[in-house]
Amino acid sequence: MADEKRLSARRKHTLKGSMLLVATNLLDAESNVKVSEREKFLEDKVPSLELPYSRDELLGLVKTLHDQIDISEEERYSIEFKLNMVLNEVRDLNIKIVDLRGKFKRPRLKKVRMSADAMLKALLGSKHTVNMDLRAGLKQVKKEVKEEDKQLRDAGDWRKNIEDKSDRKKMFDS
Repeated sequence: MADEKRLSARRKHTLKGSMLLVATNLLDAESNVKVSEREKFLEDKVPSLELPYSRDELLGLVKTLHDQIDISEEERYSIEFKLNMVLNEVRDLNIKIVDLRGKFKRPRLKKVRMSADAMLKALLGSKHTVNMDLRAGLKQVKKEVKEEDKQLRDAGDWRKNIEDKSDRKKMFDS
């Protein structure tokens, strides 16, 4: 921030003023466009009214205007009804969402000790018998037992084994 040049208060004030002026000009232009669009729409939808001179023509004009008003009122009513239905549905769905968030608590799950066979039987049903004995398919391999391993196993007490090794160490030291 020290490297950047700071604006003075007067400069900030003039910039804000010019920005507000531009914004008000844009808003005025937008409102003028909306007014002109509204006038165009009304000219398209509502033709200019020419009053007839005879009573019969006047009655006919009144009837046609009355029919047009009925049609527009029906459209307005149907649109309003659809809008209310959608708003009610949205409100009901929001209520359901709030209810589900508030009421639902995750239950604590108990630990169950179950073998793989029992688990598969529970999942697949009693008709399917799946054997999960994985060792059945393995080859039998005989171990060759070395003499050193035999001696280590037969050594028995570990303290004796340590004493024997300490004797060997003395032999190397001398």
